[in-house]
Amino acid sequence: MSLYTQDCRNHAGEPFNLRALRGQVLLVVNVASQCGFTPQLEGLEKLYREYRDQGFIILAFPCNQFGRQSPESASHFGAFCEQRYSVTFPVMEKVKVNGRDAHPLFMQLRRHAPGFLGSTPIKWNFTKFLVGRDGQIIRRFGPRASPRSLRRDIQKALDTPFSA
Repeated sequence: MSLYTQDCRNHAGEPFNLRALRGQVLLVVNVASQCGFTPQLEGLEKLYREYRDQGFIILAFPCNQFGRQSPESASHFGAFCEQRYSVTFPVMEKVKVNGRDAHPLFMQLRRHAPGFLGSTPIKWNFTKFLVGRDGQIIRRFGPRASPRSLRRDIQKALDTPFSA
């Protein structure tokens, strides 16, 4: 099943067309408002502004599965991101990333990009998945990977031509 066929919604609950992102490089991140890694939103926004004109997009999915660090609704989380970190990349629906009720997009990401020692569960907020222009998952980054540390991998993915 293609990554682009997954049903997603934005933080306002409106359908979000993943198919429209085919040919772009994606960074999919599970995020939270009350996490020690929350300041990474600022760095993610810098990455987005630096590379968006080259076909790069970030999709941030709020998740409350880790220490209940994102208790607010998705719409409130979206407002928080805009007001506190001037986020302009898409903030999506609130999801679960692990377990039986995990969003199918994250099930697919976990399956195709296992973590440390081959484990598939996401361990914490701000786990990042880099997806190439062809929809193939390039790499999984743990929460401690700073947005700045992703630049080389993002640039390499952007430099890879897309053939439809």
